[in-house]
Amino acid sequence: MRSVSRLNKFVGSGLLAAMVFAFFGCGNFNAPMQTFASGSDLAKWITSLYIQITIWDSIVLAIVLIVLALAIFVFSTREGDPTEPHEHESDLMLELAWTIAPALILMFITIPTVRTIMRTQPSKWPANAITVQVHAHQWWWEFDYPGLHIATGDEVHIPINRVIHFELYSDDIIHSFWIPALGGKRDVIPGQVNQITLIPSVTGEFYGQCAEFCGLSHANMRFRMVVDTADGFKQWVAAQQAPPVEPQEAAAKNGEKIFKNAPCAICHTVRGISGFSKQYDYGFRGPDLTHFGSRGTLAGSIFDNNPKNLAMWIQDPEKVKPGARMPTLGLRGTDLHDLVAYLESLK
Repeated sequence: MRSVSRLNKFVGSGLLAAMVFAFFGCGNFNAPMQTFASGSDLAKWITSLYIQITIWDSIVLAIVLIVLALAIFVFSTREGDPTEPHEHESDLMLELAWTIAPALILMFITIPTVRTIMRTQPSKWPANAITVQVHAHQWWWEFDYPGLHIATGDEVHIPINRVIHFELYSDDIIHSFWIPALGGKRDVIPGQVNQITLIPSVTGEFYGQCAEFCGLSHANMRFRMVVDTADGFKQWVAAQQAPPVEPQEAAAKNGEKIFKNAPCAICHTVRGISGFSKQYDYGFRGPDLTHFGSRGTLAGSIFDNNPKNLAMWIQDPEKVKPGARMPTLGLRGTDLHDLVAYLESLK
């Protein structure tokens, strides 16, 4: 009887711990990487599928626990019982039940799962959908809007209630594109174009990151997705399509000269000033900096975009982000200050 009592305590403690972990793990719906605060149709489909499967799993768990309790407390032989345990021959109906029930449960899980997968990868999308080409690099994200002639790095803007079609490309190794609150986690594979299509339903700033180990700074490969109102998105597009701002202050003017003469201009594009052209004069090896000052983050979205963090990044990229391919330029003092002033002026 002591062993039974211990088993009861063990099972009870395990269930209690599971409930506590589930509560604390799912309770904060304001967390930046929360997957249950659905912000798009895709996220709602995935959450609904998760709940369905959890319900079926809970039913199976309840049945198993009930059968276990019956086996222990009702049908087990007790010490001192005068008779031997009853012997039962094979029961055809019971065997059929053990076979059919799991098959039905698997069917109930498989059908909604396949349906959700097909929804996340439609073969057609509306003509007015916004296409965003996502290029994964070690270790930053490039977002190109081919229909709008816009390129950004580590920060992507999309409008609410519009179909957004992401085309996923990798320029080096396998990465994984993931925005927990908006749904989806899709591998980005060299030589293969994967896709995610969704309709955002709430405005705000959402955190994303690479979910596939891709090297030394994998954990530093993040991005921000900003869902704007329709008018807000139009204003953002107009600002991004505008030519780069002419520096007004003396420090920024000198910083522009430093940018042109330093290795910065080899790897980064400021439209009309520097950069190797791709299809729309985008950055060749590093992010397009034409409107860098308007972005909220830098260095793979691991730091807020402000003069202090930018100076730290330019001074020693390897220290800030191990394995970063940006070289140390050796800028100090006034030159560093002026270059930072110029980049921050690019609104």
